[in-house]
Amino acid sequence: MKDTKNERKPAGVALPKQAGEAVAGWSWVERSVWTDRMLATLVTGVKGGKWFSLMDKVYSMKNLRRAWAVVREHKGAAGVDGQTVYRFEMRAEQELERLEQELRSGRYVPKPVKRVQIPKPGSRETRPLGIPTVRDRVVQTALRNVLEPIFEVQFAPTSYGFRPLRGCKDALRQVQQLLNNGHTWVVDADIRKYFDTIPHDQLMAEIEKKIADGRVLDLLRAYLEAGILDGMEEWTPELGTPQGAVISPLLANVYLHSVDLAMTAAGFEMVRYADDFVIMCRSEAEAKRALHMVGELIEARGLSLHPEKTRIVDASQRGGFDFLGYHFERGYRWPRKKSMMKLKDAIRAKTKRTNGNSLTTIIETLNPTLRGWFEFFKHSHRNTFPGVDKWVRMRLRSILRKRRGGCGRGRGSDHQRWPNSFFQEAGLFSMQGAHALLCRSRRG
Repeated sequence: MKDTKNERKPAGVALPKQAGEAVAGWSWVERSVWTDRMLATLVTGVKGGKWFSLMDKVYSMKNLRRAWAVVREHKGAAGVDGQTVYRFEMRAEQELERLEQELRSGRYVPKPVKRVQIPKPGSRETRPLGIPTVRDRVVQTALRNVLEPIFEVQFAPTSYGFRPLRGCKDALRQVQQLLNNGHTWVVDADIRKYFDTIPHDQLMAEIEKKIADGRVLDLLRAYLEAGILDGMEEWTPELGTPQGAVISPLLANVYLHSVDLAMTAAGFEMVRYADDFVIMCRSEAEAKRALHMVGELIEARGLSLHPEKTRIVDASQRGGFDFLGYHFERGYRWPRKKSMMKLKDAIRAKTKRTNGNSLTTIIETLNPTLRGWFEFFKHSHRNTFPGVDKWVRMRLRSILRKRRGGCGRGRGSDHQRWPNSFFQEAGLFSMQGAHALLCRSRRG
């Protein structure tokens, strides 16, 4: 759900007033597409409020090469044509020239999207993921390079998901600040199957408010209506934009932009990350008004709030709410249960008792996972970390115990045979130790 690699621009960055002016705040844009003069036009306003003649920028070889570099870096699986990133790379220049010619002549047609089911962390349920072909991912990235600044300039500060230089940590920071300021009544909301239920015509109507290049609009609609290959069955979607498609997050934000504006205009403190959002209120009555209003706005968009996942909670009381991996309750926050389960699943996969690697090698594979998880959850209550460290050491003791002919989990005399200091000396990352250092640096 959560994108951090493409976080490139904070809201509120001043746009250049004229061509040639420094555009450091827009360093994230693709400069083979966006010149200083074009960026200046974003603030001065394009004639008629709509952008024409964009298709030539989509298929320019400079843009396609930059788009290919992004796709190559992100890697990813092959689509319905079986072409991998590696195979594309072997003849990349020829492939890009072919794409340029097809896009220029109007002969380019997106391939069907391969649908796979991926597990939801901490759940037996699965989530559908669309995998476009490598060729389509390149074109979608080139298209995003052109369109993103046009919509990004208008997006509200309340939106954090899949936006340049904005992401989970910014949204979490805003939630915590609002809680500290007394906004403890929370509308915890979720849009039911958002990416699968966006109405195509209404989405295109939103895009057409800013884009008037017919070929770009046709290309976007072609992506929305591209076939879905699910197993051996292929069908054409009438709703939605596939999760996994490069262009989908931008389109999802475009479609909810009017909801962001309406809630802000009404004075509500909304924090949205794609289809996951909370509305922070000072009273239960305010929260009820907010829920009623956002429900009407969502329904007007042809969507619906999930009845079981949408509720009003008092975060100052026992129970709290989950948001972006954290659980907030009574002035504290810690990893939600699914976040903890996801970490443990990752550690279990690397610490099987039958693992034949040396302890040093096992610890080297564990540490990046532990450090990455701590980096995101380091603002949790201090009681979070000792238990995690203890559980990880138990997994390692179980491996060592088996190698000495024992069975079961590490316990009893294993704690004397391999004390905590043993793993510290072996280089195991300690979350408790890292948190203590973090607290000391803050006090310093």
